[in-house]
Amino acid sequence: MTGRRVLLIQGHPDASEPHLCHALASAYATGAQEAGHLVRRIEVAALGFPLLASQKAWETGLLPASLQQAQEDIRWAEHLVLFFPLWLGDMPALLKGFLEQVARPGFAFTREEGGNPFGKKGLTGRSARVVVTMGMPALAYRWYFRAHSLKSLERNILGFVGISPVHETLIGLTGNMKSEDAGHWLMKLKRLGEKAG
Repeated sequence: MTGRRVLLIQGHPDASEPHLCHALASAYATGAQEAGHLVRRIEVAALGFPLLASQKAWETGLLPASLQQAQEDIRWAEHLVLFFPLWLGDMPALLKGFLEQVARPGFAFTREEGGNPFGKKGLTGRSARVVVTMGMPALAYRWYFRAHSLKSLERNILGFVGISPVHETLIGLTGNMKSEDAGHWLMKLKRLGEKAG
């Protein structure tokens, strides 16, 4: 069986020290590589790029040179895995800024004949998994808060550009997680990596 092309997008904005998100991504990568999948990584915090400040800049501005390889990696991938901590109920602003920059017209979608500029989704044929760590219980986020920010990511960003299906891994109570619980999640991510799922 031929391995899948897997892209890991590390969305933790703090690159000064390793965090649980980094360990989870490494566990996933280990499982994927041991199973014969091809793995590339993007560390969003290491890229250095400006935030978009206007619709015009998004539609007609040049993609920053620091993100050109990221776009190529997304084009190359068959399966994307995003890792990030839940901050103020949402993904960190740096990750959102990265997604806004790379998901531009002409790449993430193209104009449909007849006019609709977002008519053709440019990243169909790719699946994704979103791995989110949080201080609250994952069940509270999913059922009480209805996972609103995650649903927005799936519907308004990933789904909008054609990435489907999208699976979720929600990891709660990370602030005082015991080492055995962390080990459980690392093994789970390694198994997911083996399946490239």
